[in-house]
Amino acid sequence: MIDSTKVRYFDNNATTRVAPEVVEAMIPFLSEMWGNPSSAYAFGAQVHGHLEKAREKVASLVNADPKEVVFTSCGTEANNSAIHSALVTTGKRHVITTAVEHSANINFGAYLEKQGYQVTYLPVESDGSLDLHLLEQSIRPDTGIVSAMMANNETGVLFPIEEMAAICRSRGVLSHTDAVQVPGKLRLDVRQLGVDFLSLSAHKLHAPKGIGMLYVKRRTKYQPYLIGGHQERGRRGGTENVANIIAFGRAADLAQASIEEENVRVRGLRDRFETTVLSTIPNTVRNGNRSNRLPNTSNIAFDFVEAEAILLQLDQVGICASSGSACTTGSLDPSHVLTAMGLSPMRARSCVRFSLGIYNTEEDINFLLSKLGLIIARLREISPLNPEHTDNDNYDIEAARVKHGEEMLRAGITS
Repeated sequence: MIDSTKVRYFDNNATTRVAPEVVEAMIPFLSEMWGNPSSAYAFGAQVHGHLEKAREKVASLVNADPKEVVFTSCGTEANNSAIHSALVTTGKRHVITTAVEHSANINFGAYLEKQGYQVTYLPVESDGSLDLHLLEQSIRPDTGIVSAMMANNETGVLFPIEEMAAICRSRGVLSHTDAVQVPGKLRLDVRQLGVDFLSLSAHKLHAPKGIGMLYVKRRTKYQPYLIGGHQERGRRGGTENVANIIAFGRAADLAQASIEEENVRVRGLRDRFETTVLSTIPNTVRNGNRSNRLPNTSNIAFDFVEAEAILLQLDQVGICASSGSACTTGSLDPSHVLTAMGLSPMRARSCVRFSLGIYNTEEDINFLLSKLGLIIARLREISPLNPEHTDNDNYDIEAARVKHGEEMLRAGITS
């Protein structure tokens, strides 16, 4: 087993450590108050009362009425539920989303297209920003919903959701935002945003995996995605995941309390790391808008080296980071987010995301900086992707990638 105390963790956009306060809040509902909250007797009713208090805390996180909160199993279910409901209740057959959404939206869009729906994937600018004029032009009479993430999970770039929702209202179209990456980092106010639906996932804010939330604006027609019992005011069937809901409530309290730390201390750590990397490691580029992004996220391209190799080397010294793409059968596909921003496939394959959190320290940053430059230098020395290793104008990049893999194996750089 990996000793978590020896891990330097820079992948908080993927998941977060469960806060000790959250674990403590959960324990009674795993050991003592384990009754079914839908039961009529007092043993279950007491659990229901705690569940509703947690709902109030989660509602407060986004400035919603508790009756507007529907607990789900995750952010993906919340996203799917919002889009599904909009299409069913309106009877319309067109969805607008963006080309840089989380796979929860991208893959659900592909599924809908197979069912005969039409989906428009809005492009983004080179800095990851969204063109609202293009959004407005894309709305059609048969558009059922516009769904756009509030903060990109790979680059941290923020979208103008309040303006998007205003455009949708003016055209009589429902709006949804995947705000999974935002709590604890920026203030959330559904009244100000004006959206009809908003999704969250608790494991992004120091609570367990397996619990999410969908905000459904009052008086918005809603069709349940999971059909079953009367739970969640008839909007989602299935016995409630009580311990995790309690955890979500406690994490919501902590997230509101940590916003200043995220925007001052964590942002300072991120900026120091990023400035040092860009100024001391040659051929590095930051991806995404410099200012209009989350305070914790840095996505950097390390030219002439593949992210897979960087991540393997970081892992060997106990550093956790990520690329924006999944590694399958030994090859790393370029991130759809970065290619949508205009990065070449080769540069997109060189990008690593570092996402900080409230548990990161100055010491963590110092350790990361002490290792990263050496790792990049070593990998570039053996990388056939490095133009210093070839004067051939007809250089075959794909052949070089295969050779690079062979070189890494010979150098002992393996998983």
